[in-house]
Amino acid sequence: MNTRTLIFKSRWGWMGLAESPAGIASIVLSKPSKLAVQSTLGSSKLGEQSSSPRLRAAKKQLIEYMAGKRTSFTFPLDLSDGTAFQRRVWRTLQSVPYGTLSSYQNLAARVGGKQYARAVGGAVGSNPLPIVVPCHRIVAQDGSIGGFSGGLPTKRKLLALEGSLSQLARAGGSRHKVGGGGDRSTPTASSLSSAPR
Repeated sequence: MNTRTLIFKSRWGWMGLAESPAGIASIVLSKPSKLAVQSTLGSSKLGEQSSSPRLRAAKKQLIEYMAGKRTSFTFPLDLSDGTAFQRRVWRTLQSVPYGTLSSYQNLAARVGGKQYARAVGGAVGSNPLPIVVPCHRIVAQDGSIGGFSGGLPTKRKLLALEGSLSQLARAGGSRHKVGGGGDRSTPTASSLSSAPR
């Protein structure tokens, strides 16, 4: 794939973006160094390190999000590296609104059946576009935090930013059902909720 990349410093650390002709194809969450971001992007994603209007727009919107000034994204996404099942899960993830949580089990029910919860967990964990395809909003059915490919401290930070971390704290280890999101399936960043904070 012909890709371009952009590595930049954010208030949370070094981040990276990879762009294909179709859209933003990868987001690397905060790392302690530029080299760590390059390593995470990997040789398959390391293309020309140059800026483009789309990469600059994605960077700007991510920085605004991390500053609490943005709740939705408008740049095009490229989900083509995933399997058909992964793409279906990622499109369904986009319907979980800003500031809300859903569970792996609820997400599985929306993409084929609750029996697919483990497969959904695998697809969520391989999401190449964290934040924009909001895998951080997926938690365990009992209200515990679940996993996150960017690390649990980053997941907690994202949930706190969106004001939903307290929903986990209320669960307090008890059986707490977590709600679901809407039903959108278009693979664009603009399909996320744009409700004001």
